[in-house]
Amino acid sequence: MSVPGPTVLVVDDDEAIRRLLTAVLTKEGVAVTVAENGVEAAESFRRRHADVVLMDIRMPRMNGLDAMKAILEIDRGAAVILMTAFAEVETAVQAIKDGAFDYVLKPFDIEEIRLLVRRALEIRTMRADIVSLRRELSERYGAEGILTDNSRMLELRQTIAKVARSNATVLIQGESGTGKELVAAAVHYGSPRATGPFVKVNCAAIPEGLLESEFFGHEKGAFTGAVGRRRGRFEQAENGTLFLDEIGEISTGLQVKLLRVLQEREFERVGGTAPIKSHVRIVAATNRDLEAMVRAGTFRQDLFFRLNVVSLKTIPLRERPEDIRLLAGHFLERFAAQNDVVIRGFDPAALDCLLGYAWPGNVRELANAIERAVVMSTTSAILPEDLPESVVRGASMLAGGALAGVEAGAAAGEIDGVAIGRPLREMVAEFETKVIRAALAHHGGNRARTAVALGISRRALLYKLQDYGLGAKEGAE
Repeated sequence: MSVPGPTVLVVDDDEAIRRLLTAVLTKEGVAVTVAENGVEAAESFRRRHADVVLMDIRMPRMNGLDAMKAILEIDRGAAVILMTAFAEVETAVQAIKDGAFDYVLKPFDIEEIRLLVRRALEIRTMRADIVSLRRELSERYGAEGILTDNSRMLELRQTIAKVARSNATVLIQGESGTGKELVAAAVHYGSPRATGPFVKVNCAAIPEGLLESEFFGHEKGAFTGAVGRRRGRFEQAENGTLFLDEIGEISTGLQVKLLRVLQEREFERVGGTAPIKSHVRIVAATNRDLEAMVRAGTFRQDLFFRLNVVSLKTIPLRERPEDIRLLAGHFLERFAAQNDVVIRGFDPAALDCLLGYAWPGNVRELANAIERAVVMSTTSAILPEDLPESVVRGASMLAGGALAGVEAGAAAGEIDGVAIGRPLREMVAEFETKVIRAALAHHGGNRARTAVALGISRRALLYKLQDYGLGAKEGAE
């Protein structure tokens, strides 16, 4: 099915001009419809929205200005180019302020008409692309992109989608690893700012003395080492969203300056005096109890109120057990693809370990555990011995020791000449250590060639070297 080409509506009470413009624009590959006056133009546009309207101002029945208002009421994004005599230039300029795309003076230059129509079509296509991109970003990174089967999380997802459409400042609170950054991204990509920048600042990771410069930038010579002007995160996030993670870690002095930006929507660079306007949405996050910090006098109450316009609380993984299986499958698919291995799923015993563990580190800990399991796996399914020992041990303790017997292996004895008196994890580790050492020696310590020979990714080999305590002497780059 062919995609319809661009359309232009030509409106003029002079038939000769209508014919001329129709001939010129048709050669440009544009479908042209015509109207003799403003009334016909509005009716024609209502039936079929033209991409561009090329319209005279002076016409009988309804002039071009009134017709333009009627057209813009139908479609606020309509590109209207007005044709006017020199004496009406002031009127045309006012029309641009009222929503016209541009104007052209009569008698007009044909090439100027071509260029104006091309530019109007390009901008209209660009706007359509932006809308499409915003929709795609919202679907991929917005609230719908948060994986969950938990009723409380589904409610949170609905709230995020609602909040995202506003410009309100958002405070996200929750334990470490519960996905606060994911929620912040969903707020941004579900908002009208989705095509603008999403700038992240981890307030706890930046030295105290550099936080102000990091936020607001600095002028050349503002301090020792400031060899040039630098734009801060507020400027980088202009017309987008600034995500302030671990907001509870900033000093009281910086809290005052941040409060001023939120109140007055302007700031100065360090060492500067000229105020800079800020059109940025703030989303902050913390795993600390800010209300308790306010009571203790370590966090300003007025800043807390400014940040806490909309409050979102993430839910610990232990309170949403139905999501463990869903998220584990998602991470398994991702990390298997990254490491170029084929793993069909989880052994039932391994899945029991995942479901029986409390996950104090929440979703981040689950992701790390699955990545480690993918790297350590030597079969087509994730086994308990592939999981971190802390997960297996924690699940065993919660299960009253039921899994401890599985971890310890069968009773002492032999099967096909293999001693099974030790845990399977130890025997697999011992065997892999010997194989890796031998392969490294065979390939002169070259890790890349060793990984290829063993049929694993270089990244997987590095994990195993680290896990088995094989140091730099075992191999070189």
